[in-house]
This record gives sequence, structure tokens and C-alpha cells, in this order.
Amino acid sequence: MGLPLLSCIILLPLIGSLVAAVVKWEKGIKHWATGISVIQLFALIYSGTEFDHSATSFQWKEELNWIQLPLGSLGEFVIKYSLGLDGLSFLLVALTGFISFLAIINSHSIQEKKGAYFSLVLLLNAALMGCFLSRDLFLFYVFFEFMLLPMYFLIGIWGGPRKNYASIKFFLYTLIGSLFILIVMLGISLAYIDPYETAKHLGLIQEGQNFDLEALKNIQTAIANKEIANFDLVHSFDMQALSDVNNCQTTSILHPNSGWLLNGLSARMWGFWLLFIGFAIKLPMVPLHTWLPDAHVEAPTPISVLLAGVLLKIGAYGWLRTAIPFFPKEALESANIMAALGAISIIYGAYNALAMSDLKKLVAYSSVSHMGFVLLGIASFQAEGWQGAIYQLVSHGILSSLLFLVVGVLYERTHDRQIDHYAGIATLMPRFTLISGIAIFASLGLPGFSGFIGEFFSLLGAFTSPYIHPAWAVWGAFGILLGAGYFLWTFQKVYLGKTNLFNSAWELPDLNRLEIFSLFSLGILSILFGILPQLILDWSKYFVSNFLTTLPY
Repeated sequence: MGLPLLSCIILLPLIGSLVAAVVKWEKGIKHWATGISVIQLFALIYSGTEFDHSATSFQWKEELNWIQLPLGSLGEFVIKYSLGLDGLSFLLVALTGFISFLAIINSHSIQEKKGAYFSLVLLLNAALMGCFLSRDLFLFYVFFEFMLLPMYFLIGIWGGPRKNYASIKFFLYTLIGSLFILIVMLGISLAYIDPYETAKHLGLIQEGQNFDLEALKNIQTAIANKEIANFDLVHSFDMQALSDVNNCQTTSILHPNSGWLLNGLSARMWGFWLLFIGFAIKLPMVPLHTWLPDAHVEAPTPISVLLAGVLLKIGAYGWLRTAIPFFPKEALESANIMAALGAISIIYGAYNALAMSDLKKLVAYSSVSHMGFVLLGIASFQAEGWQGAIYQLVSHGILSSLLFLVVGVLYERTHDRQIDHYAGIATLMPRFTLISGIAIFASLGLPGFSGFIGEFFSLLGAFTSPYIHPAWAVWGAFGILLGAGYFLWTFQKVYLGKTNLFNSAWELPDLNRLEIFSLFSLGILSILFGILPQLILDWSKYFVSNFLTTLPY
């Protein structure tokens, strides 16, 4: 058996977190956390070089029996420690690794309780990696829930004046979403049977034996015909098993032919919407977004970078990995509503950004708007729309991190984020102005940058989709104009014209070496991916094509 690479990617920051929490090493603790992050990056690079782009199944799979629970007349529950990597998850774990590295090396403003801070950042990294690598829904949920604690403390301890309010609001919103996900998780796991584990339990196959399509259909037929006693059935949280409706028991209200209705909606439609809303809070989608501006304003810059660059991606990932695969027919029937919510998020987020005088709030509302393109692309159920949505996840992760680092550079020098307090700083900070211009023009969707590709393909999928009204695509396109409005106004006000600062005593030295490396590395990535979008699209195309061909059109 080879090295359990995926477990190492999760365990490395987890062990690093424990060491950082226990060892009293204030001066060297940042170097420790940086070293852990660098090793993790090398592990991710290695996994990428060995990755088969043409494969449609998970790679680097790891699987161990974890919990086995007899349920009497209901059968048996099997929960596994199951990890895997495919084109979708690799893009997001690579993004997580790189953004975490940048957040750690830019945490120089943290001067109090450094050990606890870097311990929590590494713990957050481990939880995020676990979410993107899990193939078992129970394991995914454990990491998803565990992610709340480090982020709550990172905002609540090292945040701004209203840190307590912001951290509690973040925690409660996400916890409510988690409860919705938990309800569906319990219901679907009881309704569905794991055919492979059931066959093993009955002695029809042995551990590690090949379980082909014919064997799968035989077990599914036996379950449907009630040829297997209930106490011999094995339930699991395996995502692949839960994605096949043929594994659903005919007596369950989640079976397509059950006829069960509540307020005119079937149990499966309720299941889809509970999962959808649970993950929509994390995206965040309007009107479930109000925790985000508060969290961003109060969080220190590196935590805002992690929050916008990675955490928001969990929402869309949850849709693509669970909500839509578990309830594909219901998702297709709800496509128009999903597209409308995406368009509303684009417009509402952009209008709010136009009204903001605080740089951090402006970037936070721009995130709400840009993540709306992700939902619009997914709602199209077209290959180009899904490719655009996934591309937008990566692009937004890069550009939002860059924008928050840009805001952080100004705030560290002046402790002021008010747009009206700055004017003409281009003459004082030319290198900073250059990278700020790249960040702003890339974020408003200028061709040649990654922001253009994600929005273009998301809108293309929406315009060509037979499942959603083209009006939602038109509204989405209008959001690009609004985005150009608030970004260009901000750039002109803060950077151009005659230098005029609110406080004449402010010192605004240009970027230092660390800031140049951090900001320009993100800017270069946006240009590189904008010119060569296949660097991202090649990773996700087989995931997209394989999944969309299985949908019940």
C-alpha cells in the first residue's frame, strides 16, 4: 500500500495545529505554520502531477471502516473514513493550499496570542481540506461542522470592534444551514441502501472483490422486490450510493413513486431545497448573505482572505457534490428558481457595493455578486455553464483574496478603510497602484483576466439553457455593468487625480517584498488563467461531462 497522500494533506496541518497550540514558541510559530503550509503545497503539486485528467472516477482513493452500528430491524449502518480526489475537488484543494499559505505569511499584524492564532488557521485548513476530499457524507459533515469553530474564534478574538457580534452571527447562520443538511443526511441515509456493503454482508462478494454493473443491478432488483430481509440491509453515507435513486427503498417517502406530499412538495423536493438552502448560506446567496459583510469588516485581513478565497466555495461545492447528485430530477425542475436567485444575488450585491464607503464592505458585497454567477451557471445545467461556474469558483478565490490583501495594505498603513479619505495615491505607491489596477480590472470582467472567463461561460450556459428563462441571463449581464461602475469609481477616487489624504500625517510607503510576492503572485495567476483558461477547464471538464450525461433530462 502506498503513502496515504490525501490523509497526509489533512493530518499535516492538524498535527501542526496541535504543536502550535501546545508549544510556547511565539517568535518562531509563524515559521512553523509557514513550513507546514509549504509541505502541504508540495504534496498537492505531487498529486497534481500524477493525476489522470481523463479519468471520471475518484483517484488517490483511501477507505477504512470507521463506525459500524447495528440498527436491529432496520439493518446496519456503516460509516467509512473515505477520501478521494477528482477534477472538481483537486481545483479546490489546490486553491485552499495556496490561499492558506498566503494568509499565513501575511499574518504579520497578529501580535497577540500567536500560538493560538496559527493553531486555529492550520485547524481551519485541515477542516477545509477534509470537506473537499471526503467521499462519505458523514465525514464531510464532520469537517463541515468542525470548520465553524476555528473561524468563530479567529473573528471573535482577533477581529475589530464589533467582533463578538460578527462571529456569533457567522456561527448562527452557518449552524442553521448545518441543521438543514443534517436533516436530509439522516433521512436519505435511512432511505437508501448501500448495495456493495449489503452484498458483502450477505456473503455474495468478499472484501476487495470486483463489484460490476451486473452485480449492482442484481442487488438493486432484490432490494426493490423486497427479497432481502430488512435486518440484512446495510445503510451507509457513501456519496456514490446516495447518488443512485435505484438504491432507495420503495417503502421510503424519498422514493420517487411514494406519493408523499407536504404543502404540495414531495419529500425529495423538500430534501433538495433543505440541502440547497443549507449550502446557500455558506455561498452566500441573497437573502442569506447578511453575515458576510459583518464577518469581513471585523475579521483581520488574512482571515478575510481565507473566508472569501476558500470558505465561500464550500456552498457551491456542496451543491455540486450532494444536493444536485442526490436529487437531480428535483434540481432540474427547480432550475428557473435557482437562476432567479443567482440573478438577484448578482444585482443586489452589485447595487450594495455601489453604495459602500468602506473598502472592505465594497469587496464583501462584490463577492456576493460574483458568487451569483456561480449559481446562474449551475442552474443552466449546460456544460459551458457548469464549466464557467467551476472556473468562477477558482477565479473568485484568487481575485477576492487579492482584493482583500490590497485593502489590508492600505489599512495597515493608515488604519482607515473609508474610500473618501483617499485620493491620488498612485503617485505615492506606483507598484501598489499597478497591482490594484490588475485586481480591479480583472474583477470587473475585463478580457485577458480570469474574471472574464468565468462570467462569460456562466452567462453563455444561462443564455443557451432550455431549463431557465433567458431574462435571468440578461439580468446577470447587467450585473457586469454595475460591477464596472463600482470598481471603476473606486479606482478613480482612490488612485487617480491629485493626492489628497484625509490625514496629512499618514505615511504610505510602496509595497515591501512580502507584499510584492503575495499580491503579484495572485495577479499573475489571474492573467495566466485569463489567457490560458484550459489550465483550469481541463481539470473539470470530465467531471462536468460525466455528470451531466447522467441527468434525467
